[in-house]
Amino acid sequence: MDINAPRVLIVEDDENINNLLREALTKHGLNCTQAFSGTEGLIVFKGDKFDLVLLDLMMPGMDGQTLTQRIREVSKVPIIIVSAKSSVDSKVDLLTTGADDFIGKPFELKELIARVDVQLRRKESEAQAAAESKIMQFKDLVLDEDKYAVTVNGNDIGLTRQEFKILELFLKYPGKVFSKREIYEYAWNDVYIGEDKTINVHISNIRTKIKKLTDEEYIDTIWGVGFRLAKT
Repeated sequence: MDINAPRVLIVEDDENINNLLREALTKHGLNCTQAFSGTEGLIVFKGDKFDLVLLDLMMPGMDGQTLTQRIREVSKVPIIIVSAKSSVDSKVDLLTTGADDFIGKPFELKELIARVDVQLRRKESEAQAAAESKIMQFKDLVLDEDKYAVTVNGNDIGLTRQEFKILELFLKYPGKVFSKREIYEYAWNDVYIGEDKTINVHISNIRTKIKKLTDEEYIDTIWGVGFRLAKT
């Protein structure tokens, strides 16, 4: 097994289909991890790093659509739905939810592998483009990692290092709610010892600096949990 090969998470409650997919993708040179329910799939996904998720739609407990939504809250990883539910409306709903592709059951393995390859190539291309630009944008806010600068409507807002790192974290994972511990350990690169006031002050400073240039909200407070990039 090539440890550097792309990693695929297969979430399918039918053991025979799950094993068939694993065998075919493994022979194709991919590293595969199996999960047999939506709940298990989410746990496995959060505990590791994957390049693509292949999942069934109709599963007991957490279904494939809900799993797709949960993954999209924290990751842009390519997701391919494999399901017998193949109406046009179903496909549109799933693509709107966040899936990248859909293939109906029964399926041809050659077609499925081709679709997997397309998504992996797209992911690699996007990763290369992101690495080259190192520029992230949300609404009118632009963060440039190379220049270590953040602008709103083209105006620099003069952030401190920790304020910059906090915004960088939010922009890297839009939709994810970060606890104060996660924010502190990322922005300060140090062990969190319960300094709640420190995070609150820095978040307040970021908001104040942005408010001088726009009335748009950029950071949401999720009471009792933490903070995240504001929803559009």
